[in-house]
Amino acid sequence: MKIVYMGTPDFAVAPLKALIENGYDVVGAFTQPDKPVGRKAVLTPPPVKVTALENNIPVFQPDTLKNGEGVKLLEDLKPDLCVVVAYGKILPEDFLAFPKYGCINIHGSILPEYRGAAPIQRSVLDGCEFAGVTAMQMDKGLDTGDMLLVEKTRILSDETSGDLYERLTVIGAEVLIKTLHLVENGELQPVKQDDSQSTYAAMLDKSMSPVDWTKSAQEIHNQIRGLDPWPVAQTVLNGKNLKLFRSSLVSDIGDGKPGEALPLKNGLAVFCGDGNAVLINEVQYEGKKRMKSADFLRGCPIEKGTILG
Repeated sequence: MKIVYMGTPDFAVAPLKALIENGYDVVGAFTQPDKPVGRKAVLTPPPVKVTALENNIPVFQPDTLKNGEGVKLLEDLKPDLCVVVAYGKILPEDFLAFPKYGCINIHGSILPEYRGAAPIQRSVLDGCEFAGVTAMQMDKGLDTGDMLLVEKTRILSDETSGDLYERLTVIGAEVLIKTLHLVENGELQPVKQDDSQSTYAAMLDKSMSPVDWTKSAQEIHNQIRGLDPWPVAQTVLNGKNLKLFRSSLVSDIGDGKPGEALPLKNGLAVFCGDGNAVLINEVQYEGKKRMKSADFLRGCPIEKGTILG
């Protein structure tokens, strides 16, 4: 089976490696164009491009797949199947219809929940009990195609979006190989999505970062871990921004006002609107490096009763 692989970020690397390790004939890799990264705007290739080139797979970085440009590339590659993992572009209908087995997408949610760009982060932000990966036969809609295989996993209580992202890349690779075995054996049993149960996972942005300490401890805990590693939850201490990473819920530490700081030996606790508290395990003060909050408190003591925000 000749496969064209389409993906861009780190999330798409493990499935590509799984195809290579399992002996599939990957005849080309489509990925987004190189982009400037960092303060010096260094032109940087996407992770999928790096992996493809390391394995002598031809790389294609078209600005668009519209107006027949994508199909022209497929005509030369003659794939039986396209595998799409976080590619980042909408595939036109003529492109979707070209391969014998169409295009299969590996999506980081339990569809039809969290269609869209940020399913992993939204599942943590919303305090979901489970996350997962769905293999889907792509159609012209946004993550609306028939489901081919679903794998669920429980979200751990203190797990960040970054942690879950790493776990789901591995699960995504396993789901892909299982799905391809079903394709090869003619055993696929597509299941239509129930559109009435669908939710949309919009992209994150920096406006979501400020913490409202009047919210419950669970809501704030979900915000901190859901926005880690980007765009990162933050509050204000002495007029400067304080980024918050890796929190946990704490109890039996007394009472305090919303936003009231309580320095502890193992980190910085902050009281929330429901009378409970979150323990901030890592912080980054404006102009400083990210560090354990216990280390931060030794170098920058916070008086008990200080109100953050």
